[in-house]
Amino acid sequence: MKTLFAAALLAVSVAGFGTANAMPVAPASSGGADVIQVAGGCGPGFHRGPYGGCRANRGRVVVVRPAVVVRPPVVRRCPPGQFMTRYGCRWR
Repeated sequence: MKTLFAAALLAVSVAGFGTANAMPVAPASSGGADVIQVAGGCGPGFHRGPYGGCRANRGRVVVVRPAVVVRPPVVRRCPPGQFMTRYGCRWR
């Protein structure tokens, strides 16, 4: 009974794998001379917005990095009569 069940399971699996076409192989088209590239169907100078409408392209967007600010290191000192530990100031 076990061997009959195993043989039937193997036959069904092989038959199922042979007919599966989840991602059929299609030739990649390189786009001939009759294909015109446009930005999402809106035409030159426009693009699709977040809700699917056509929006005009803006000018160049220039991103300016903020200036680097260098601060002097913080020196922690204890009052007289104390010393610094890794947990803070302690009495002697």
